Amino acid sequence: MKKLTVGVWLLAQAMLMSCSQISSDTTAVSAASETGAEAQGLSLKLELAENQYQNRGQSRSVLTITNNGQEALPAKGWKLYFNGGALKAADSTVATIEHFNGDLHFLAPGPEFEAIAPGASGTVEVLGRAVRNVSNFPRGFYIVYDAEPGKGIPVSLEIEPGKHFEEATQQFAAKVYEANAAIQDLPATALTKVFPTPVSYQEKGKPFIVDAKVSVVADAAFRREAEHLSTVLATALGQKPAVQSSATGKAIFLRKKPGMGAEEYTLSVNPERIEITASSPAGAFYGVQSLKTLLPATAYAGKAATVEVAGVEVKDAPRFGYRGFMMDMARNFQPKAEVLKVLDVMALYKMNKLHFHFSEDEGWRLEIRPLPELTAVGGTRAHTTDGRSSIVPSYGSGPDASNKAGTGFYSREDFIEILQYARDRHIEVIPEIETPGHARAAIKAMDARYMKLMDEGKKEEAERYLLRDLNDKSVYRSVQGWNDNIMDVSLPSTYNFLETVVDEIRSMYKEAEAPLHTIHFGGDEVPAGVWEKSPSVQRLISQNPKVKNADDLWYYYFDKVNQMLQERGLYLSGWEEIGLRKEVKNEKVNWVPNQQFASENFHVNVWKNNPGSGAEDLAYRMANAGYKVILTGVTHFYLDLAYNPSYSEPGLYWGGYVDIDKPFYFIPYDYLRNLKEDDKGNPLDRSIIKSKEALTEKGKANIVGIEAPLWSETNITTEDFEYKLLPKLLGVAERAWAKDPDWAKEKAPATSEKLYSQAWSEFINVVGKRELPRLDHFAGGYGYRIPTAGAKVVDGKVAANVQFPGFTIRYTTDGTEPTKTSPAYTEPIVATGAVKLRVFNAAGRGGHTITVQNQSSM
Repeated sequence: MKKLTVGVWLLAQAMLMSCSQISSDTTAVSAASETGAEAQGLSLKLELAENQYQNRGQSRSVLTITNNGQEALPAKGWKLYFNGGALKAADSTVATIEHFNGDLHFLAPGPEFEAIAPGASGTVEVLGRAVRNVSNFPRGFYIVYDAEPGKGIPVSLEIEPGKHFEEATQQFAAKVYEANAAIQDLPATALTKVFPTPVSYQEKGKPFIVDAKVSVVADAAFRREAEHLSTVLATALGQKPAVQSSATGKAIFLRKKPGMGAEEYTLSVNPERIEITASSPAGAFYGVQSLKTLLPATAYAGKAATVEVAGVEVKDAPRFGYRGFMMDMARNFQPKAEVLKVLDVMALYKMNKLHFHFSEDEGWRLEIRPLPELTAVGGTRAHTTDGRSSIVPSYGSGPDASNKAGTGFYSREDFIEILQYARDRHIEVIPEIETPGHARAAIKAMDARYMKLMDEGKKEEAERYLLRDLNDKSVYRSVQGWNDNIMDVSLPSTYNFLETVVDEIRSMYKEAEAPLHTIHFGGDEVPAGVWEKSPSVQRLISQNPKVKNADDLWYYYFDKVNQMLQERGLYLSGWEEIGLRKEVKNEKVNWVPNQQFASENFHVNVWKNNPGSGAEDLAYRMANAGYKVILTGVTHFYLDLAYNPSYSEPGLYWGGYVDIDKPFYFIPYDYLRNLKEDDKGNPLDRSIIKSKEALTEKGKANIVGIEAPLWSETNITTEDFEYKLLPKLLGVAERAWAKDPDWAKEKAPATSEKLYSQAWSEFINVVGKRELPRLDHFAGGYGYRIPTAGAKVVDGKVAANVQFPGFTIRYTTDGTEPTKTSPAYTEPIVATGAVKLRVFNAAGRGGHTITVQNQSSM
């Protein structure tokens, strides 16, 4: 086969997307079932040859196509589809790579392509942006023959990164070592045993011993919270303590006390009784959560005769009323059981808003019974020629609808169960209907409905819920690569659709007896060019004097959506764009707060604050203008971003890197002060933010809380999801609940840094010694990320340390991977050559291995 040179962007599903890992396996990626690859007889291997090709920020890789089958791969008549970005081919006479839509591309043979015989291989050179981590490679390869255009056959892919990252990895390990060295290993007796950190905490007296004889005594208003506590104690004791209205002797009391704050509580523990007081069920519930964190981690591992609870006095209340997490199950699906686990861990750490991101370009995940196509088509990803039964593969989901990440939805019954589960844990579920952009799954589902009904001769019914003008010739391309993902907001049928979806959602909340105060309508990333050549839009412009051009449709749309929600007793939430207006000065486009909606109680998630964007202060500008702002900044709260720049860390990095420290050191009312890094993890040029707008006292009142999104482009499995979720979420929970720390209020930099260092050590000790061991067992256990060891050659020896005190480093010097039975690191290692180090938790689970080359001679 003639050697091919083809330009390919080796990117992870739109690295530039703002609303945003593959498996943490760093050596191979397979997007196909073995049976599918074997049936076809093809396999692929992608080897990174150069990562600074021609001394530029680009890579050169070699794609090897091996034919293991009985027949030749023909010289023409097929396409090899994959997910990931692409450029044009260098030699189009041999092969071409073309963009299909979204992140789906295909390689096709050119007129000079040579067939690959059975047992033979051919190579294709590919060029792309420099690879930074394991998420930078294409995936989801499948082949389609022209003779069977509706059939896609999976093809396996192996990734070989080579040795290009070894030097950088060792340098980064040394950097981690220096950072870890500043963390003090504190004795367990010195740690606060309630998490997140309460307003007031004192240890005093002897402990309370919980055994099978202890009962839970609750006032009538707190019966549900008492039942919750009883169920938790049953895990430890093997039987459920009785819940009573009165009792004598030792007991746990939940008492109502008028006059306390909405989520305030007190918790008192002495040898004779445990007492939680609150004014509201929510306050009582948070008192129960604090009691749960007082229990030793071993209490969640199985049955024990007794459990010791430390004697404490706690007075507590949250800093923010909105303490949120956004779960994206649209781009890649997560099962209902995982949603329930998310609610469990959110409740444990007193988070109270689950932003339910169920609709996207790549998937609609909630059953809407009047519109079954939304899930039958929009909730299914598979190779398709006509779009009648599925939407196209994305994020490596492959050609088959059986892929669990690409295909799936929550039934009405599932969602009602989720709502009730959340309700009982004092978590409000905020549904998001992505509009008018990020709406391809819905648009294509309604297209399929239209085609079906037109086939039946039902034209009027077919057009009732259409989301696009069939004669629209507008040309656009979204950040994620779609050219057909924006609803036409001039169509009456669009509002028919939205009203039907909203009313069906409301009915589910009503049946679940769950609170619904707002619906999130997205509003982000609508590209230039949209709506400009829609006949429907032109009709609206001619009829409505308030709509003079396509830009005005933005305000027209959100005004109508706002009115629709207000009629139903709801307020509008959205991404920051719903409250912005385009302003052109000296041919320069700026986005400024839109005064038209500033007093309409819009709640906006302001995500854009990345340095160099020009929007570093946008959250403050919008709050100062009157918008209710949920701080959702990419720099500190986007949990899908990779933990650090190491090659082995999966995740996106367009907005920088986020480890547990980023949300921990976030200062809500002065976050410009702690913008410390650029998007590559390097120290920030402070001049970028020198003249940015500060938060006013009026604006401060409009900061309603904090939210951390976890976008799912690379969450193929629940393991991928939990790896990114935890332990980062603990930093979010701490900052959303705990009072303003002393180091954040201190103006003198040296004093502030000293206070921060002490607070960081205390926090990281609590996480490592108390909370992560708890999460090994709580709610069935969570697959949180175990950190990579810090390591450095010091005086000819390999020194190592770990971010979380309480975790164990194990090592080998014979080239094998460290296991839980390998020698434990206790002092610098005397060895030359490759020293492999790996961190393990108390349960014996290990993280990524780091290899340090020690060339020193002793």
